Amino acid sequence: MTTLVLTVVGDDRAGLVSAVAEIVQTHGGNWENSELAELAGAFAGIVEVSVAAERADALRAALEGLSATLAVTVHTGAPEGTASAPHSVTLDVVGNDRPGIVHDVSSALSARGVSIERMSTQTTDAAMAGGRLFEASITVVVGPDVEVDDLVADLERIAAEIQVDVMFAD
Repeated sequence: MTTLVLTVVGDDRAGLVSAVAEIVQTHGGNWENSELAELAGAFAGIVEVSVAAERADALRAALEGLSATLAVTVHTGAPEGTASAPHSVTLDVVGNDRPGIVHDVSSALSARGVSIERMSTQTTDAAMAGGRLFEASITVVVGPDVEVDDLVADLERIAAEIQVDVMFAD
């Protein structure tokens, strides 16, 4: 089996997921993991699909047929068995929204050689204080050479500087 990672973007409308799923199904693919969302009137997502190696090129070509309604980019994923994570840590970030939060947190992670496996962010109206509230849930892959205590100390220092709360879960 070959793993393909699809990125999809287009103007939001009914039927986009169904159109992609139909092509995957028709070509014998298996829709495995995905994150899909409507953001500011646009539909965007990432989908992991497995398909028999001999059918991968036909699947790619069929997905190109969606170009009138959806931009689809196909990437070949890592071979099976090579994408295992040594250790994952999840952190939640919450605070008053301001520019630079994602930059500051992701820079601290990168400086320690930590890779972001999954990240979800949103801003909402802060009910009591007014203004906007920023929330993020970030799962990171920590290699064996990374001292988690040092990473936590870095993130706690940054959290104090930018006035957000960072909570960790192993």
